[in-house]
Amino acid sequence: MAIQPIDLQALFSQVDKVGKTQSDLKDALAVQQAMQGVQMQKKTEANIQSVNKTQDSGEGVEKVNDRDAKQRREDNGEGKAEGEGEEDGEPAALKKFVVFRDPALGKNIDISG
Repeated sequence: MAIQPIDLQALFSQVDKVGKTQSDLKDALAVQQAMQGVQMQKKTEANIQSVNKTQDSGEGVEKVNDRDAKQRREDNGEGKAEGEGEEDGEPAALKKFVVFRDPALGKNIDISG
């Protein structure tokens, strides 16, 4: 099925409309991306300007232990029984592990490079 000259006339008259449509689609994508960028920038600025709620650190290393409260619990009998817990300055949890130490560790200096 060949293309007739009358068909070409109809196609050529519609070519400019197709070009405009394609151009509008490309421009719409660029505008949409620009709008999203502006929204993200506003949201970031709002987060910077606002006061954020702090997160609870929980029972981590950074939490300060209350020595007075611990002493009060032990005085009331809520603490550990006699003979349990910390002896010789080491926690009970570490006593069940054997630690191997090299007596020469830290004594020698290698200056050969």
